[in-house]
Amino acid sequence: MDSSLPPTLGLSSAPDEIQHPHIKFSEWKFKLFRVRSLEKAPEEAQKEKDSCEGKPSLEKSPVILDKLGAQQSVLTQPALKPHPKFSKKFLDDDKAREKAVHQANLRHLCRICGNSFKTDEYNRRYPVHGPVDAKTQVLLRKKEKRATSWPDLIARVFRIDVKADVDSIHPTEFCHNCWSIMHRKFSGAPREVYFPRNAIMEWCPHTPSCDICQMVCRGLKRKRHHPNVQASKKFKTLLVRAKQARQRKRRAQAKISNRREVMKKIASCGKIHLSTKLLAVDFPTHFVKAISCQICEHILADPVETTCKHVFCRICILRCLKVMGSYCPSCRYPCFPTDLESPVKSFLSVLNSLMVKCPAKECNEEVSLEKYNQHVSSHKESKETFVHINKGGRPRQHLLSLTRRAQKHRLRELKMQVKAFADKEEGGDVKSVCLTLFLLALRARNEHRQADELEAIMQGRGSGLQPAVCLAIRINTFLSCSQYHKMYRTVKAITGRQIFQPLHALRNAEKILLPGYHPFEWQPPLKNVSSSTDVGIIDGLSGLSSSVDDYPVDTIAKRFRYDAALVSALMDMEEDILEGMRAQDLDDYLNGPFTVVVKESCDGMGDVSEKHGSGPAVPEKAVRFSFTIMRITIVHSSQNVKVFEEAKPNSELCCKPLCLMLADESDHETLTAILSPLIAEREAMKSSELLLEMGGIPRTFRFLFRGTGYDEKLVREVEGLEASGSVYICTLCDATRLEASQNLVFHSITRSHTENLERYEVWRSNPYHESVEELRDRVKGVSAKPFIETVPSIDALHCDIGNAAEFYKIFQLEIGEVYKNPNASKEERKRWQATLDKHLRKKMNLKPIMRMNGNFARKLMTKETVEAVCELIPSTERHEALRELMDLYLKMKPVWRSTCPAEECPDSLCQYSFNSQRFAELLSTKFKYRYEGKITNYFHKTLAHVPEIIERDGSIGAWASEGNESGNKLFRRFRKMNARQSKCYEMEDVLKHHWLYTSKYLQKFMNAHNTLKNCGFHMSSNATLADPLGIEDSLESQDSMEF
Repeated sequence: MDSSLPPTLGLSSAPDEIQHPHIKFSEWKFKLFRVRSLEKAPEEAQKEKDSCEGKPSLEKSPVILDKLGAQQSVLTQPALKPHPKFSKKFLDDDKAREKAVHQANLRHLCRICGNSFKTDEYNRRYPVHGPVDAKTQVLLRKKEKRATSWPDLIARVFRIDVKADVDSIHPTEFCHNCWSIMHRKFSGAPREVYFPRNAIMEWCPHTPSCDICQMVCRGLKRKRHHPNVQASKKFKTLLVRAKQARQRKRRAQAKISNRREVMKKIASCGKIHLSTKLLAVDFPTHFVKAISCQICEHILADPVETTCKHVFCRICILRCLKVMGSYCPSCRYPCFPTDLESPVKSFLSVLNSLMVKCPAKECNEEVSLEKYNQHVSSHKESKETFVHINKGGRPRQHLLSLTRRAQKHRLRELKMQVKAFADKEEGGDVKSVCLTLFLLALRARNEHRQADELEAIMQGRGSGLQPAVCLAIRINTFLSCSQYHKMYRTVKAITGRQIFQPLHALRNAEKILLPGYHPFEWQPPLKNVSSSTDVGIIDGLSGLSSSVDDYPVDTIAKRFRYDAALVSALMDMEEDILEGMRAQDLDDYLNGPFTVVVKESCDGMGDVSEKHGSGPAVPEKAVRFSFTIMRITIVHSSQNVKVFEEAKPNSELCCKPLCLMLADESDHETLTAILSPLIAEREAMKSSELLLEMGGIPRTFRFLFRGTGYDEKLVREVEGLEASGSVYICTLCDATRLEASQNLVFHSITRSHTENLERYEVWRSNPYHESVEELRDRVKGVSAKPFIETVPSIDALHCDIGNAAEFYKIFQLEIGEVYKNPNASKEERKRWQATLDKHLRKKMNLKPIMRMNGNFARKLMTKETVEAVCELIPSTERHEALRELMDLYLKMKPVWRSTCPAEECPDSLCQYSFNSQRFAELLSTKFKYRYEGKITNYFHKTLAHVPEIIERDGSIGAWASEGNESGNKLFRRFRKMNARQSKCYEMEDVLKHHWLYTSKYLQKFMNAHNTLKNCGFHMSSNATLADPLGIEDSLESQDSMEF
């Protein structure tokens, strides 16, 4: 008669070596549930006090013997003899025995489907209450599922709540078939096993007529579905597939065992390491595995720990890494000799305190592992005592794991010999001698690939990417330091080659591209500006108090010095400037003076508050001050020759950040404190010339600054004008809103920075002793001191947005027929807006917005939009007026949007005056209900000042602030990329990486990469293990790509 013990009665169904790590956890949890289930209510406890007094505990429950065939299961005597006091009551308690029999029968059934575990050949079972296994946990992480325990997964897949289970009623484990269903549910694999929804088992408490106990006693099988032909074919298919899976598993196990044998042969440490059989105490198997090397399976000698937390003997792991590659022998994780570290001291103390038997035949002593070397030194004549003895009893560490000082100490004699040979034979070139020795050692070991790479380095042509290329990749892909380092380590581990450069090489490449690297000189020296040239990132509020409005000073603003930033930008464009001189047939030795035209931009970025992170609180809004080098000219033969001109002046790639500040653009005091030093530096540079060495020749540069990249709000802020709701509507002329509405077209530019300063002095001193209204009329809206000089112009981007907002309002008023009924209520106007939003979303796919932006304005200002709006307007006459108004606007728009309107749209430029007068006539007649006595700021500028600005500057679109606006998203990307705890360093990194992103030197590498990609360049599909990335051939053509 065979007996089977329930797994929860203190015994396990599988050996310790192959047990799942969560089995013991499930056993203890089951014990806890059983103890809870045996607790009685207060009323029942008083009634059954005597009968329950002899009830066995969990550990002393009777052992159930299952009899094969149709015989009944017989209860045998428990393994532990019960206490004599309770033996009589225990034998008489049939009720407790039946419950124990019922509970033992439940151990063999699946909680979900009710099938017996005996049907599974491998007896695979999983605890219902416990964490998921490792394979399922990996799958859930890939699928980003949050469930980590079996009860959660069972509830999601089978709709069964097992959290309230009682062990006397419900089984505590489920079968492998149900496990497969859950695994396929989340993996998305084709399902070969199906679970019928109507076949969920219902478990009931034990009764005298219990189906479970009767079936087990009579040897009956559980009720099954009637087989059919299709199901039998599917079952055969499953058997075949299961057999194939078992064969694959056997082959994998054989491969693993063969690999272990190979590693043992590689280590070949049987004569120097102690076997685990010499341990004086018979420790458990898992403890012996913990203190033994996973390669040679001997007791750890000079243990080292890898990054994946596996422990090996130092000699064994170094030999395996040398022969089998740079990965951990246990888990195949990338591993290098330099990554090996000593385990924690607590582990070493436990290891050294182990008692081992002396292997000498005549000695029967037991000594600790720490004192083993000292003991075996007395058995020099014995051959059985092995393990080499180092000086001082310390294990000798590998050369690569030593500190630099220790390496010099160990190799001092060899270094002296090599130095003597180099002085005698090679003229003191120690580096060439060492590299040649290393090259010969590689050739002797048939490692020709590494030898070729070393030879290429010795000849000055490295095999990997240059630091500047790696820096361009990192900046343009927005990789943080840790992300790039992981990529560098991974590629190096996979290929065995250093294709990407380490971070310290990238930092050296950064220094050349950042301001403060190149020496320069000003003639005459700049006033109130330091003459030092090695100035990098500085605080925008340096020298002020420790905090501003409770914000730390060093977290608010970071900037470059203006002159150092201009020098760095010019050196970054050195190749373009020299190439432009050659294209104009100018001599390379011309030293100037070169005239550099610089466009300045400044704009607020809105809300940039972080929803997470730590550190000191910082303002929630940000402002960026940037500049763009528009063109460079030189006087030659009494003519201005254009050497360089920016092809895309509104791109974020050419808009270089000069100052980043966390402040509100409406905060006049903070804005003045941060930008005033920049303005002082700019004013000093206007009257001086820069002397800079470019192309090996000292050249001189003069600078012209044009502050055109400001929107109207910031122009009013920095020029001291009243806000946009002022009576004085324009920042270019002195017209009031009433004057502008009466005369829509004929106005000229009258305002300037100098005139605004004079008017501010009049406003401040009131020399004529006038009243407030008279004084305000005299100064034409100037109410604060101007502190930044701007060029009177129109910002094309905000002009489009402002005009689109006005057309959006016209559409609403036309839908409501305001020209008939001007006194509409507020509710009616809201209804018109809702009707327009719904129709535009249906016809033009334009989603409603809270505030007008550039993308919405671009889609709104089209003829198709007007046609869609006309569907909501009943009057045909209004249709024609709207169509004509939009047509005139679309004819005028290219004039202020194009970079060079004289070349791109000459016809529209010639017809602009006629179109603007017709547009103004429509506003004053057909749309008189809205523009009688008033006009918007941007409509006024569009109709009155565009021709004069183009005649003066040649363009409006090229001098817009669009490049600075495009940098807003870059600020957020770089801020997320460089999220640190210290806000001070965070702003430094954002400014640094934003500057590098605009470097033309780095952009050339990315353009070369895009050119290769567009030409059909792709990675080789036949990449081997030696070159798995397929970039061997691409690196050989590196020199031809001018990298």
